[in-house]
Amino acid sequence: MTWVNARAHRWDDRGGVTVFVAVCVVALIGIIGVAVDGGGKMRATERADHVAGEAARAGGQAIDPTAAISGESVIIRPQDAVAAAQAYLRSVGATGTVSVSADGKRLTVHTSDVYATRFLPVVGVGSMPVTGHGSATLLHGVTAPE
Repeated sequence: MTWVNARAHRWDDRGGVTVFVAVCVVALIGIIGVAVDGGGKMRATERADHVAGEAARAGGQAIDPTAAISGESVIIRPQDAVAAAQAYLRSVGATGTVSVSADGKRLTVHTSDVYATRFLPVVGVGSMPVTGHGSATLLHGVTAPE
């Protein structure tokens, strides 16, 4: 009888399903975490690009009125353009850099932010860097195609 009980105990698989379910739940939470935080980072990147584009547009409004009114050319006033773009970035709580091309016709904005993850801190990823890029180019005398 002892031999039969020992053999029955050796092949007993009680609790085996519990370990399997625990492993599957951990894997499922990991997959959900990657999906949620990956989507969150994509939305944060999209916002950073949008903010950079809007800041570039705001800076692009700072043109030199003397040259524009005379019809000579349309160029950005670099100091005013940078100040306007930076003011827009501050107004939406973003940080970034603003640069004006040498010919004064293109303004470029680069933004940076951090996406705080929701699920991935479990595996040691508490945040992910996010960057955005936007630019505005001044066009003069361009007509739309008919």
